[in-house]
Amino acid sequence: MRIAIIGLGEVGRCYAAPLHAAGHHLVLYEKHPSAAAAKLAAQCGQIIRSDPDADLGSVEWALSCVTGATALVVAEAFAPELKSGTSIADFTTATPEVKRKAAEAARRHGVRYVDAAIMGAIALSKVRTPLLVAGEGAGDLKELLDPLGGRVKLIASGAAGDAISLKILRSMFTKGIEALAVELLTSAEKQHLRMQLYEQLTDIDEAPLRSFLDMLVRTHVVHAKRRLHEVQDAEKEMASHGTPSVVLGGVATRFERTARGLDRRPLQKEEPSVEDALAWLLTSDTPEINLKT
Repeated sequence: MRIAIIGLGEVGRCYAAPLHAAGHHLVLYEKHPSAAAAKLAAQCGQIIRSDPDADLGSVEWALSCVTGATALVVAEAFAPELKSGTSIADFTTATPEVKRKAAEAARRHGVRYVDAAIMGAIALSKVRTPLLVAGEGAGDLKELLDPLGGRVKLIASGAAGDAISLKILRSMFTKGIEALAVELLTSAEKQHLRMQLYEQLTDIDEAPLRSFLDMLVRTHVVHAKRRLHEVQDAEKEMASHGTPSVVLGGVATRFERTARGLDRRPLQKEEPSVEDALAWLLTSDTPEINLKT
C-alpha cells in the first residue's frame, strides 16, 4: 500500500518506520526536515518533499502528523491532490472545531477523514501508544495499524472531533486530579497523616469510577450549599498548616455557582438521577454571574 506521511517529527517517524518495515511504500512530506527525518528517509529509500505533489494521487492513506496549529492548513492543501476515496488520518492535537473543519475540507474532495487522538506518550510506547479514533474510515485505520502493534480503539458512530474532545475531557479529569493530589498529599505529609489518609480513602478506592463520578454529580445538586461551607473550612485549614490551596478556590466557586442556581431555581427531585442532575446543571448554570457581589 502507498501511504503518505505528512510531517516527520516524532509522531510521523513513529508510524513511518513500522509501516516501511511492514512493506508499505511511503511518500514523505516535511517542510523543514530534521537530521532524524533525513535518516528515516534514507532508510526507506525515499526523498522528502516539502509540498503536495502529483505522487499524492497514488496513495491510499495520508497520515497528517504535523502540529495542531497547521492541521487545517495541511488538510486544505493536501486533500485536493488526493484521489477520491483516499483517507486522511489526522494525528494532530488540533481542537475539535479545527478537526471538524478539516474533515469538511476533505469531504469536499471525496476524501475520508479520521480524527486520531494519541492517548499516551509516543516517546515511550511508539506505535503501541493507544489511539482513540473517530470518523469515516476509522475502522480501516485500525486494520492498517493494529498489525504493526498498534492499539486503536474505535468510537462507535463517532464523528470527526469526537476523539480529540474525549482526549481533552480525559485530560481535564487527570490534570484536575493531579493538582488536587499534589495539594492533598503535601498537606497530609506536613501533618504526618499521609498513611492514615490512604486508609480513609479506601471506600473511594473500592468504588467503580463511573459510579463514584455519577454519585458526586447526583448529590452535588442536592448538597452544594452545605458542601460549600465544608470547602471553605478545608481551605482555611490548609492555610493554617502553611499549605495554602490553589485548587480549593476554584472548587468553592463551582459550589457557590450551583448554590446560587438552586436559590433561583430549586431542584424538583429529592433524589435526582445523574441525568436529572446534569439536565439541571446544563439549564441552570450561569457562569456569567458576578460571584463577588
